[in-house]
Amino acid sequence: MTNKTPTETQSDVMDPARAAAFQVALGQAASIAHGSPLPPFFHQLYFWSPQPPSGLGRDGHPKVGGAGLIPDMGLPRRMWAGGRLQFQSPLKAGVEAERRSELESASSKTGRTGPLGFVTLRHEIWQEGTLRLTELQDLVYREDPVPDATKPTPPTARADETDSRDISFDSTLLFRYSALTFNGHRIHYDLDYARDVEGYAGLVVHGPLLAQHLMLLATEVMGPLAEFSFRASSPLMHFETALFCRNGQDLWVRGPDGRQCMQAVAVPRSE
Repeated sequence: MTNKTPTETQSDVMDPARAAAFQVALGQAASIAHGSPLPPFFHQLYFWSPQPPSGLGRDGHPKVGGAGLIPDMGLPRRMWAGGRLQFQSPLKAGVEAERRSELESASSKTGRTGPLGFVTLRHEIWQEGTLRLTELQDLVYREDPVPDATKPTPPTARADETDSRDISFDSTLLFRYSALTFNGHRIHYDLDYARDVEGYAGLVVHGPLLAQHLMLLATEVMGPLAEFSFRASSPLMHFETALFCRNGQDLWVRGPDGRQCMQAVAVPRSE
């Protein structure tokens, strides 16, 4: 008997007010109205999957396994490790859209820090009968940190940028992004949990929020995007200011100590 690939379909009207609120949270003017094209990656604000308290894990995310897309890997810590996006055409604010999702792959292996679980989800977003966006979302699951264990040394970021932006983060921005994306992961707003349970030095800046800033930088200097891929390499804390960098199609986030927090590649749309 062949096991079916788990799938899920959701609809959302892409509320312009939510996108405009995100612009304000980023320090921008609220310019998005009904019919406006959404900036790349703003779809993260939509397609919420609210669960009752009984349906949440200890980290505030929906429990894995069961009828959901993500299988139970037997590992408690979750991280959004990266993604790949193809932008066929911009999504429109205020217009109903449908996200069709499926489990692309799930596998386990043992790394330097112990067992790891890898999950890739595939999302297609359709609007007005047209495929607007294809996204592959990579998640990593791992064990709780071992007390006093030596942490891996993060890679050193490049220093040959031609464009860069200094961006600071604080707990208010992290809370607002969590609220706008309905992301209950406690590492982004619960300092005691982030520090004492998951072993971080502070609140963790959302990986997608770092990717969002890189996409906005790429769009500003390169124009509309056709493709974007990103990979997280080291978490950024809420008390750190990071440098968002570009050289050609390569983009990256450099932490205040020179470490690489994220690397990305942007491909502009050819008109």
